[in-house]
Amino acid sequence: MPLVKLQFKPGIVRDVSSYSDAYGWYDSNLIRFRMGLPQSMGGWQKYSNSTFLGTCRSLHNWATVTGENYLGVGTNLKFYVEEGGTYNDITPLRETATLNNPFAAPYSTLNGSISDTATSITVTSGTSFPSQGTIKIDNEIIVYGGKSTNVLTNCLRGQNGTTAASHNNGAAVGSSTIIVTDTASNTQSSDFVTFSGASSLGGNITAALLNTNLQITRIDNNSYTVEVGAFSNSSDTGNGGNPVTAQYEINTGLDTMVGGTGWGAGTWGRSTWGSGTDVTTAGQLRIWFQDNFGEDLVFNVFNGGIYYWDASAGFSARAVTLESLGPDTTIPTIAKQVLVSDKDRHIIAFGCDPGDGVQDPMLIRFSDQENPAVWENLPTNTAGELRLGSGSTIIRAVETKREIAVFTDSAVYSMQYIGPPDTFGVQQIAANTTIIGPLAAVAVDDAVFWMGEKSFFIYDGSVQDLPCPVWDYVFLNMNYNEMDKVFAAHNAQYNEVTWYFPYGTATENSNYVTYNYSEKVWYYGELSRTAWCDVSLKNYPIGAATTGYLYNHELGNDADGEAMNSYIESGAIELDQGDKMMFISRVIADVNFTGSNSSSPAVLMTFMTSDFPGSNIAQTGTATTTRTATSPITQFTPYVDLRLRGRQAVFRIEKNTTGVRFGLGMPRIEVRTDGRR
Repeated sequence: MPLVKLQFKPGIVRDVSSYSDAYGWYDSNLIRFRMGLPQSMGGWQKYSNSTFLGTCRSLHNWATVTGENYLGVGTNLKFYVEEGGTYNDITPLRETATLNNPFAAPYSTLNGSISDTATSITVTSGTSFPSQGTIKIDNEIIVYGGKSTNVLTNCLRGQNGTTAASHNNGAAVGSSTIIVTDTASNTQSSDFVTFSGASSLGGNITAALLNTNLQITRIDNNSYTVEVGAFSNSSDTGNGGNPVTAQYEINTGLDTMVGGTGWGAGTWGRSTWGSGTDVTTAGQLRIWFQDNFGEDLVFNVFNGGIYYWDASAGFSARAVTLESLGPDTTIPTIAKQVLVSDKDRHIIAFGCDPGDGVQDPMLIRFSDQENPAVWENLPTNTAGELRLGSGSTIIRAVETKREIAVFTDSAVYSMQYIGPPDTFGVQQIAANTTIIGPLAAVAVDDAVFWMGEKSFFIYDGSVQDLPCPVWDYVFLNMNYNEMDKVFAAHNAQYNEVTWYFPYGTATENSNYVTYNYSEKVWYYGELSRTAWCDVSLKNYPIGAATTGYLYNHELGNDADGEAMNSYIESGAIELDQGDKMMFISRVIADVNFTGSNSSSPAVLMTFMTSDFPGSNIAQTGTATTTRTATSPITQFTPYVDLRLRGRQAVFRIEKNTTGVRFGLGMPRIEVRTDGRR
């Protein structure tokens, strides 16, 4: 019987049926194309065993003049600078307060025995207990959600690995939820505060537990609560002493979008347009932008404050507000984005205030050259400003080798350094163009790729639509309620631009779509990432996950020690015009296992046949193709016998074990025309 070469068209095509795209690829996961042929992607491993707090939305790698290799990590709760696998907290401070005797530790005893299923717990006196908190009775930890006089209600039993149990009348009820009195803290739930100068409360609540960085769990009028990690006893009657210093970090942000509060909602998402404050826009997803000014770091919260970290001061110093760098009263205090112009060394603030704290969402300002502390436009410096005219708000700026592309909600501008006296000039390059969110664009040399609300685009001297054969997969399944989380990532090693996005009802990025600009093909799959940093001074691309870990990508062949679910599935395979029945009796594999570290790497090759596009799969044949010698890599199972009959067939190759990396060539099938039975 004759052999038919399975020569599939490169890339995934999903916007037509698998039957209509004969000899094409229809579905994939963790697969890329090189030289027109599919291969499994590289794996990933934990960057560090340390974790960070919050969800990371920004990564930036740079080095100091003395050779330190730093990675800026911005989350909805903190801002870190990573070095050597350690996350150093440089989150800016919002306020420092001096408190007098601020602490109170709840403590009482049980007023009556309780069973192991009781959800209401009566204590002898509930006066010292906040309305919500964590308590410990004997060896059981309990979280309660309400309080009515002396009754703690809505109790969740057996928390933190403990077991729900019965407890006798008079048993001690200690709490790890400590009350802090501060009548003017302006804090919000989930904010962080660092105390110093506090003394022990007299029992289990020691000074060391108080004099540290703690997260605020609840706000109650003139007080708030923190969890200290130990439970009070009858000796904890102290109040922490006087004075106690409280350093409040800038307010934390959200890790999810709240309807009607994104970048395009309301009056730019602020209660009063232009209200200058360090408090994050209520309801807005926390997004950071960062860039290095030499060895120092300048960064900002989207629609929030602008900050500067002096690397020479070390990790004992936190970032400070940009306005604190000098006496210039016109330094911007709020912006949508800051970046550093590489060629001319200006710090540029997009969608910022003119120096009065009132944000103008279309204003661009830039500092004096080489001087982040001078922003007032004078004849003796190169500071200045521009205001865009098309649109209502700037969303994103992306720097390429030759210019800065600036996106508003309805246009794209080119911003270029033109020298004195104007320093920078802008020119509109496209109108009626959208971008789906502040993170959805990425520069590749002199080009910019981005995702619009319903299309992909490229700017490489002119703005063009980027045809996408998997459009339906992306835009018909996008969770637009979380679209600000969409971000673009560049993997230069493989010429890929990838967009991570929330698929279906997912509230976090769960899937990805990739455009290979060298091969000019698309592919997609499932992988949850929230931020990305391409290879720069690090050895591998780095991706952030919702677990609090960073991962080195293109490292190994596995998903952090687990088998990767890499597969690709074809469209229809048929004879002639699909009008003939066929009988497949043999498949001759063409697979290489380059890069595998398993002693016997293998893949599954499956053929599925049917008689009509809408009919069920009639027959399935699956066989394992295994490397039979460690060298050469092309020596593997020579062929597999099959007995499959149908009008069309679908081919699938996948790996399901660790240590395997594969590339598919052009397998052959032994096939003949078959008649009906």
